[in-house]
Amino acid sequence: MSFNGLEFTIDSFDKFYDTVDADFFKQADAEAIYEHLYQKIHIIPFGDYLKRYIYKLAGLEGDYNEIDLREYQYIIVNSFKERNTPNSFEETSAKLSALSKNWLTRMSVSRKTVFLLGFGLGMDVSDVSYFLVKAQREHDFNFKDPFEVICWYCFKNHYKYSKFVSLTEKYKALETNGGSHENSLTAGVRRRFFDVRNEEELMAELAKIKNENEGKYFSVTSRYWFNKYYDDTRKIIAGKYTEDAENEARFKAREYLEKMSYSDFLSSEEKLLRSEKIRNSFKRYSEEDITESDVEKFLCCGIPFDGQGNLLKSTRSGLAKVLGNKRMSRKHINDILTGKSTVDRFDLITLCFFAFSMNENISDNKVRFYNFVSEINKTLEECNMGQIYVENPYECFLMMCTLCDWPMGAYSDVLEKAFETEA
Repeated sequence: MSFNGLEFTIDSFDKFYDTVDADFFKQADAEAIYEHLYQKIHIIPFGDYLKRYIYKLAGLEGDYNEIDLREYQYIIVNSFKERNTPNSFEETSAKLSALSKNWLTRMSVSRKTVFLLGFGLGMDVSDVSYFLVKAQREHDFNFKDPFEVICWYCFKNHYKYSKFVSLTEKYKALETNGGSHENSLTAGVRRRFFDVRNEEELMAELAKIKNENEGKYFSVTSRYWFNKYYDDTRKIIAGKYTEDAENEARFKAREYLEKMSYSDFLSSEEKLLRSEKIRNSFKRYSEEDITESDVEKFLCCGIPFDGQGNLLKSTRSGLAKVLGNKRMSRKHINDILTGKSTVDRFDLITLCFFAFSMNENISDNKVRFYNFVSEINKTLEECNMGQIYVENPYECFLMMCTLCDWPMGAYSDVLEKAFETEA
């Protein structure tokens, strides 16, 4: 069975285009976006995706959301038993009936729960990918994590949980070789596993990612794209600072000439020379001059600061439940740069959005929108994170902003308005 949650996607796109095609959007884009986020969007819980999947799997009829929760639980429990799938990858005393109720009512679950459901419900690899990327809003299978690779191989070949256990034992018996794929790009590692034809070749590739950390690395590809977009962001900000400094110098030069226009102390030529010197005395910023605080200033514009100079907590925002805590604060950026945090899809999407929003060479809003979506989709696919999708409120927000005449202005106005209407 293939599950793609098409109804959720169609509904989200219908609402998206209803907003951006309306006259109100053309007249007051920021207000239209805020109204869309505040009134028309809600985050679809993981439990709804799971119900919808089981609804199709079991051939149920009627409104999937009106079916008794116990029926979904019954289907999960029976499917797990039929497929000899345990209640957890680790030992647990929790009953499957209780666990299934939890999965069906949660906003999100752990990644391991998604893989366990994959075995228990007999999902194929595309179904598990969908749950990871769309329902969980996380990255797809991590081909540098042996656990996830073995799960992927089982789903790809329609193997049951017992095969996963067998392959895991074989992997554990492999020699540790220091992880020769540590610095390999995600796409290359993924391609090598895609070419695997049998268990022997699978184990040969798994041996290349086995190390003392059990093959878990920071993604080289996502870090590469973060660094690229972050450098682009710093260059743009440096350019804006330089432009402001140059304009200020021009103003001071004109002010000097006006002040000296009635003075005979200097000749006209000397006045012009001194004015020119003032005009050219401005600071020329480079990306090395731009700090995490500078980036925060631009990318968190619209968010108020508290008395200590820190951004107000996201919980103070009227859009807190919808947008969550997706913001490029100086601490978050520093944590990524120092390796304390990993790069996620929202980091890449935000930085890419900023670059397109500040590109003055793009005057057509629709061209900006399609170019942004095309660029970020290519990046996300390379990072194995799945394409940008309108069902996610934050990503929908940025997509809408790219269709505005002044994207960063709309972005800032929406965030500012959100803090005027506290949650």
